[in-house]
Amino acid sequence: MEEMSKLKLFTGSAHVELAEEIAKACGTSLAESSLVVFSDGEKSVRIDESVRGCDAFIIQPTCSPTAENLMEVLIYIDALRRASARSITAVIPYFGYARQDRKSKARDPITAKLVANLFTVAGADRVLTMDLHARQIQGFFDIPVDNLEANNILAEYFVSLGFKGRDDIVVVSPDNGGITRARHLAVALNAPLAIIDKRRPRANEMEVMNVIGEIEGKIAVMTDDIIDTAGTITRGAEALMKMGAREVYAGCVHPILSGPAVDRIAASVLKELVVTNTVPLAKQARALDNIKVLSVGDLFSKAIKRIYEHRSVSELFNLD
Repeated sequence: MEEMSKLKLFTGSAHVELAEEIAKACGTSLAESSLVVFSDGEKSVRIDESVRGCDAFIIQPTCSPTAENLMEVLIYIDALRRASARSITAVIPYFGYARQDRKSKARDPITAKLVANLFTVAGADRVLTMDLHARQIQGFFDIPVDNLEANNILAEYFVSLGFKGRDDIVVVSPDNGGITRARHLAVALNAPLAIIDKRRPRANEMEVMNVIGEIEGKIAVMTDDIIDTAGTITRGAEALMKMGAREVYAGCVHPILSGPAVDRIAASVLKELVVTNTVPLAKQARALDNIKVLSVGDLFSKAIKRIYEHRSVSELFNLD
């Protein structure tokens, strides 16, 4: 009991429901803290119990409002460091700014690297996240980063639908960048792989140019890491149906669902969209009959326990 008391889980305001679920799975409750928002929008954090010599974990996805949630978790980290926590792990189920991981044109910032620097300077000793948009972002940090994957969670659900080993199932990657993720799901379902060849005329817009692979008469399962405005996934599903797919399912890890996303999904040909709860889902999205939410709480709790007990986290990546 004395050892367990040295594990402290805190939550920011971004996704309290997930933090409570993780704490429960860890066999503990969330530690006491207070967040104050001043009239000008500034935030202040107070740690309401002793953390001296403890291993502290602060749970906060940096989803919308991204800048506010990012600043909040950085303030939490600074507060914990100044309160003499032995170690501080930033648990970031969704890592915002991950799509700004390179210079795509002259004078572009590499904001993902900037954010990585901010976590280090604030005083984090480790970052625990899930399905980074680009794996190389791990190299942006000067501290250890554990990047969990939701492949198993999504695969288990589609297996439960009876999709494994059927000759009428095809897994589809919505672009070239998602081939590795789609291949993992294809292996889990023992299904072939297809790829959508697309182009982006501008940000948050896409056009389907071609589909590489056999689609006609099959149930297509699209998979992606992020659904933002839902243009890619809904137009991709439309193209697959036009090419003869019988039904289209989709799975994604981070359902950002900004702007017209919910309306697009509601009006789409998607039979079902399977997402995880790395970010809180809007009420309008929860009300849709074709959205299924799977929990990542148990996986994060296992990773937190392993970090706390100084055991391997990489064993959780095993797709078997």
